[in-house]
Amino acid sequence: MRRLLLSSLIAVACRSPDSRPAAPDTAFAQVQSRGKVAMGVDQYTSSHQFDDLPGGGRIELQRDSTDTAGVRTIREHLQQITAAFKAGDFALPGFVHDETVPGTAVMTANRALIDYTFRPLPGGGEVLITSRDSASVSAIHDFLAFQRNDHHAGGMVHQ
Repeated sequence: MRRLLLSSLIAVACRSPDSRPAAPDTAFAQVQSRGKVAMGVDQYTSSHQFDDLPGGGRIELQRDSTDTAGVRTIREHLQQITAAFKAGDFALPGFVHDETVPGTAVMTANRALIDYTFRPLPGGGEVLITSRDSASVSAIHDFLAFQRNDHHAGGMVHQ
């Protein structure tokens, strides 16, 4: 018994710091949880993408297209944020991320210079965000970059 205990203690003492179990990303889990409340669908079974485009960007949210209720919920959510963003209302992203999202102050101030268009996709939809105003496009890119990072999502980055 003493040998077993001693062997266990030696093994723990000799373990490299890199072999420690990774701490859970609680901030990400909280974003996912608030996202489920805000969007109405499980964030772990849905796919976000935030693309920078030369004249703005694109938000895509999809899930398995056979989940017709989930697809309908995503489309309704994306249509709601399209209308809210057009009005300069970015409260929902603020709720999901628990902070003011970068770019939204300029996007609110310049709302008359930015167009938002919802389009359905097989598993959900997308919101196209476009502007000819360089300050607005820069703010859109800041907004999308923050979203990519905080959602651990993919997307194209315009250089």
